[in-house]
Amino acid sequence: MEATSKVEASKHNIAYIVRICCIAALGGILLGYDTAVISGAIGPIREHFGLSSAQTGWAVSSVVLGSIIGAVSAGWAALKYGRRNTLFIAAILFMISAVGSALASTFSFYVMLRIVGGVAVGLACVVSPMYMSEVAPKDFRGRAVSMFQQSAVIGQTGVFYVNYLIAKGMSEAWLVDMGWRWMLGSEIIPAALFAALLFIIPESPRWLVLKGKLTEAKATLSRISNPEHADRLISEIQDSLKDSRSSNKNKVSLRSPLLFAILVIGTFVAAAQQLTGINVIMYYTPEILKPITGSTENALFQTTFVGVVFILGNALGMYLIDKVGRLPLMKYGTFGCALGMFVVGYVLYQQTEGYAALFALCLYVVSYATSWGCACWTMISEIFPNSIRSRAMAIAVGAQWFTGFIVTQSFPMLNDNAYLQENFNGAFAFWLFAILSIICMFVVVRYVPETKGVSLEKMEEAMAEKLGKKHTHSTDQAHV
Repeated sequence: MEATSKVEASKHNIAYIVRICCIAALGGILLGYDTAVISGAIGPIREHFGLSSAQTGWAVSSVVLGSIIGAVSAGWAALKYGRRNTLFIAAILFMISAVGSALASTFSFYVMLRIVGGVAVGLACVVSPMYMSEVAPKDFRGRAVSMFQQSAVIGQTGVFYVNYLIAKGMSEAWLVDMGWRWMLGSEIIPAALFAALLFIIPESPRWLVLKGKLTEAKATLSRISNPEHADRLISEIQDSLKDSRSSNKNKVSLRSPLLFAILVIGTFVAAAQQLTGINVIMYYTPEILKPITGSTENALFQTTFVGVVFILGNALGMYLIDKVGRLPLMKYGTFGCALGMFVVGYVLYQQTEGYAALFALCLYVVSYATSWGCACWTMISEIFPNSIRSRAMAIAVGAQWFTGFIVTQSFPMLNDNAYLQENFNGAFAFWLFAILSIICMFVVVRYVPETKGVSLEKMEEAMAEKLGKKHTHSTDQAHV
């Protein structure tokens, strides 16, 4: 059987797999593009609509609220309409949001369209990697799903450059009147490309088997590998669906002491990703840099360097994670995050001009990318036992989005607070994130085991040992 698997794997159509995964990864690029485009537009938007600190936070965080709605709806939509069709819905919503928010005549209309874009983000962040994992053979699955993570970072960096090019040489008055509209509207190009290219990729074979469309499933799997391999995989998918339906009748309770403790720790790890302040960096970097660079154009130019460093840091994390393990990356990466945030705060406190703040932001971003950006997502997907993984992941990711909403909404209010401005010159929020990062690091190191080399079936036992709780093996057989 092992020899047969090796022969079948050698016959995979790698070029075809890469092509369809690259198209699906456009969902990640749009995710990054949509969430980061606001970084260059928020200053002009604030001035154009005359927003308060709370309204400025809402102008940014509304997309995060939409993302929660989209993520919660993604599983139902992907099951009912299929993975590809759900991605097409997301592409249409991206286009509606891009055009509508760019043409918004009132702040309320702008917010409504940004929420629509957030729904698209939520759909894409769940369904794109789901699709890629289901069409990629097991030997290529890790690299395929990692492609989605990197594509999101590429989308963020790409829009940093787009924002800079739109602002280059333009007056502040033009940016306030029209510039932010061009920034938001520019998303129509990648969104339309994504929608068009979805017509040339197949539906997920797993979904086709689930819906009883075995002929179509075999056609797709045969093109990915070969007909013999396709027949075997269809049989395995059918068996797994039977096991899943059987186990769903006997769901394991989350109230047991060990599973509840694991759920709490996993949820904290997911939420803590936002407590390091990443959303502030992704959404507000130009506004952070503007007071010490002198203009929006200079701030946007320096922001592009942050995006490039993010890509490099993410690539470094992907290279190291299976070599050095998760905990070393989390430990040293989080320390780098705290140091970067502390230095950013110090530069703002001293009102130091030049590139000091940019260097500190780059230190933060590369540290975040290798730890909370790469290792954190891997740990979240690993530490939950098979018996509760789907439910626990939904709770953890929901907590992550909710925490991100709070951080994004509250930052302008902290940054604009008269007392904090007078006494800290904008440094308070960054020093707060530095302290929170250190606290999060200690919790992770204390309560989360090293998951490198640990099989998913042994993860509950490893978590029980780390938490000092009794493990009864009562849930090993369930696969919810």
